[in-house]
Amino acid sequence: MTTPVSPEADPDPDPAAADASSQRLVVAISSRALFDFEEENRVFETADDTAYMRLQLDRLDVPAAPGVALQLVRKLLAFNTSDSERDRVEVVLLSRNDPVSGLRVFRSARHHATAIERGVFTRGRPPYHYLRALGARLFLSTNVEDVRAALAAGFPAAQVYPQSVRAGQAHPQEVRIAFDGDAVLFSDEAEKIYQRDGLPAFARHEARKAALPLPPGPFKPLLEALHRLQHAASSGAVAMRLRTALVTARSAPAHERAIRTLMAWNIGVDEAMFLGGLDKGPFLREFQPDFFFDDQTGHVESAARHVPAGRVHSGVHDKR
Repeated sequence: MTTPVSPEADPDPDPAAADASSQRLVVAISSRALFDFEEENRVFETADDTAYMRLQLDRLDVPAAPGVALQLVRKLLAFNTSDSERDRVEVVLLSRNDPVSGLRVFRSARHHATAIERGVFTRGRPPYHYLRALGARLFLSTNVEDVRAALAAGFPAAQVYPQSVRAGQAHPQEVRIAFDGDAVLFSDEAEKIYQRDGLPAFARHEARKAALPLPPGPFKPLLEALHRLQHAASSGAVAMRLRTALVTARSAPAHERAIRTLMAWNIGVDEAMFLGGLDKGPFLREFQPDFFFDDQTGHVESAARHVPAGRVHSGVHDKR
């Protein structure tokens, strides 16, 4: 598994400005992850990009319906306040769409009061090359190959499932994000043992190494960025709040190493669910996250029946 690396800093002669940029959470998102373009996408898949472009241009004044990740994006942008010296969150469009279709995407964002100013449209070319230049800390896309390429380059990325249930409206002033543990927040070191030697060997291994922190997984940088946002919320600097959850198939005694790893990182989660193989979907339905990240297809499909979900193509399960 590729160990995540931080994007290169933007060469800025002002150290304070450079530090401010590195602290910002930049979310890069594809058009289909942000808006419901499934009908348009079927035209693209059955015809060609010319027909797709013509359809998008014909619908230029028709705002697209919300997609799976729109509520997450809008809530994250609410961490920006008018009296702040800088934005804490920026959302940028990073899409295989063509520039003409991009016109409708920007108009739809404006219709939904979603402050997006930057966008890169590549007309079919893989767009992940631009993540470093954008300083992205998260990439959400429906395209599995783009997600895999982004993860290989060291960026937290997930394949959004367009069929996911949309997020509920029960907590409008709180962003809720849930993560799987192994191969998402943590490396797949322990998961490899489970896959090779079975559950008893996995439990013995994790009990023996309970005090040794797990290596970081691809989503540790995102959890760190969210931790900074959570600190801003707890200080009263913003009206929005943030709540995180670890939702894992681990159970006792393997739970201890996961908790101790977060402690070693000096990052806390608000809720932890050690489910020991139980279906994650019903528990996520109760937590009501704005998004859930997992590396296994079965868990993501179960979650998608209840909440917005995406697959992290990482670790031992990547090719499954």
